[in-house]
Amino acid sequence: MTAPGRGRPAAPARRDELARALGPRGIGREARAGAGDHSAVRLWLRLLACSTQIEQLIRARLRQRFGTTLARFDYLAQLERHPDGLRMSQLSRYLMVTGGNVTGLTDQLVAEGWVERLPDPLDRRSISVRLTAVGREHFLAMAGEHEAWLVDLLEGYADADREALYDGLGRLRVHLARREEAAPVEAAAPAASAGRASATLPPFAQASAPASAPAVTPTVAAARPRPAARPRARVPSRTETP
Repeated sequence: MTAPGRGRPAAPARRDELARALGPRGIGREARAGAGDHSAVRLWLRLLACSTQIEQLIRARLRQRFGTTLARFDYLAQLERHPDGLRMSQLSRYLMVTGGNVTGLTDQLVAEGWVERLPDPLDRRSISVRLTAVGREHFLAMAGEHEAWLVDLLEGYADADREALYDGLGRLRVHLARREEAAPVEAAAPAASAGRASATLPPFAQASAPASAPAVTPTVAAARPRPAARPRARVPSRTETP
């Protein structure tokens, strides 16, 4: 029977079958998955293993074929989808990376003439970036081969399974986005509930409950200077001659 909150345990036969099919070199991140792990942990490890496996192949081919990185390719892909350009903050959100990472890539690509910085027409305090004609030409050459690699990689994976996986992952993304939006509310909830609890305490409990201390006004006694310490008599050391 499944323990509450643990998810359905992994079937040993299915787990062993996967391990045999992949082998010790192919099992990757799922090597740490156990039958007693929560289903959420097992799902996460499987998603991570699939993503890592595909990324490693694509990274290697981009490096060998074009001398570039997956991060640069993803950056260019976003700009190609937006011919008029994107604000740096938008680009950071779409790439799911920090602003510092985007700035570093932008500096590189601007220096190479693939990207240009422009003042944002709607907000002069913001900067937009867009592909240059040279950058678009280079990206489209990479994108054609990138797509061919993925098509070849998934060749033979049943269309029905592919569509089901695509739909399921879409629902997972919506679920995660909603959880992320709710996270700040959940984080603030304990503080709010603590405030409500103190407000409903009986008088004797409220008197003893810790509260923020009011500002203390210095009294005359506190401001009175301390008396100077009396100087101590100097005692000659043993090595000194009287």
